[in-house]
Amino acid sequence: MDAYDLFAINFASTMIGYVYYNGKIPANIDLGLKVSASIGNLIGQLLFGWLADVLGRKKMYGIELMIIIVATVASALCGESYAISVTATIMIWRVIMGIGIGGDYPLSSIITSEFATKKRRGAMMAAVFAMQGFGIFAAGLVALIVLAAFRNGIIHNVMVIDYCWRLILGLGAVPGLLALYFRLTIPETPRYTMEVERNLMKASTDITSYLQKKANESHNNDKNDHDNNNDNNHNDNNDHNNHNDNNDHNDNYNHDDDTSSEYHVPKASWSDFFNYFGKWYNGKVLLGTSMSWFALDIAFYGIGLNNAIILSAIGYSDAKDADYNLRAYNSLKNMAIGNIIITIMGTIPGYWVTVLLVDKWGRKPIQFMGFGVLTALFIAMGASFEQLKEHSIPAFIVLFVLLQFFQNFGPNTTTFIVPGEVFPTRYRSTGHGISAASGKLGAIVAQVGFSKLKDIGGADAFVGRLLIIFAAWMFIGGLFTLLLPETKGLSLEELSNEDHFYKEKKEKEKKKSEV
Repeated sequence: MDAYDLFAINFASTMIGYVYYNGKIPANIDLGLKVSASIGNLIGQLLFGWLADVLGRKKMYGIELMIIIVATVASALCGESYAISVTATIMIWRVIMGIGIGGDYPLSSIITSEFATKKRRGAMMAAVFAMQGFGIFAAGLVALIVLAAFRNGIIHNVMVIDYCWRLILGLGAVPGLLALYFRLTIPETPRYTMEVERNLMKASTDITSYLQKKANESHNNDKNDHDNNNDNNHNDNNDHNNHNDNNDHNDNYNHDDDTSSEYHVPKASWSDFFNYFGKWYNGKVLLGTSMSWFALDIAFYGIGLNNAIILSAIGYSDAKDADYNLRAYNSLKNMAIGNIIITIMGTIPGYWVTVLLVDKWGRKPIQFMGFGVLTALFIAMGASFEQLKEHSIPAFIVLFVLLQFFQNFGPNTTTFIVPGEVFPTRYRSTGHGISAASGKLGAIVAQVGFSKLKDIGGADAFVGRLLIIFAAWMFIGGLFTLLLPETKGLSLEELSNEDHFYKEKKEKEKKKSEV
């Protein structure tokens, strides 16, 4: 849903141009429509990231979705008036929608992280984030279906496009309505209950209940497998695997029995926050997650929210029909088809290759490799932009697909995963929120920069040089990746260095007993 709502504006802004601006939306209006959600994202990531550490994950998860649903529907119902334009109203609602989507980033990441086993944590977090690929695909598919449904009307009257952009934006609320119940009924994570609320008894009960539920599900699955296959040996092997899975969960949650009765991790406070991140060992991790995400989103949103402009700049989406209405329809249709092709061939496969390899290869190698390949691709595309535009549009499309693939089999996925793993429980959501907000700051910089620079020297004449600038930021992102630890196969306590509180206490008690 998040990706659908963010990237559907690609189609909506172009359609709004046909309805309200005689076929060409002004650059400042286009910028405002596209950057408004990113501004809201930045606010929401910081706000909900902090609130989820203060009030709990469960209390916040669902509130942000309700904000998204209301704002999404409202943006589709905006109208023109004497006092305020339709585009200004859409921008206001997209800022509000962006706040809700921004809250979804840290909450979805850390809830998945805190419930997952260390062996499968990366794949589970990557799978959650990989849903973005289907959201981007759905935006293109819905645009294509809506255009096809209104084809005859558009050909007779271009103003019929007004129905199209409203439907495209409004339908983004449907997945949220389906997911709302599950968001509101999700339990609090045992780690938060134990380490922040310090309710060890409730945390222990929650863990036992959670593991029992997982064991029952596994047992039922095993029974079905046994009944279907009539193979006792197969059933015995699965019982052994279930035992290992439960041990895996216990490895994630259990602490030393001698210290479980008294928890010694500091309470969250501003002084403790600055003391924790003021140490270079911890501060460099936050710097690494924030700056690598900032660098990535300069290119990711610089490209992602301007797909239509880039495809038009190389002449792909422009229709040549003599009739204005038919030309408008075919240009919009070509834009939707181009986005669908790029998403199917590059975006979605990139996400799911990460799901398959992130717990085998590791987060840091994938991120570093991704930044390196993206640097080379942006240089190749930027340096040969004019030649490809004039002589080989298919070659440019191939490079563009590879770009989407290695953004997602690379830093776009790992920058979401790592901040959900490396910080202590009391600041995990805040740290993720700061990292994600840094990314959205990069997205805002990219949108403003792209809008102001792309026409230097003529219409879309500077796009090739912008791709070279994106290459420089990919190189910078690779450098900041070096500050990050590898998180593969490690528990959240090991990664956040929280276990040292237990070790220090045991060492002191040992020395005291020796004396």
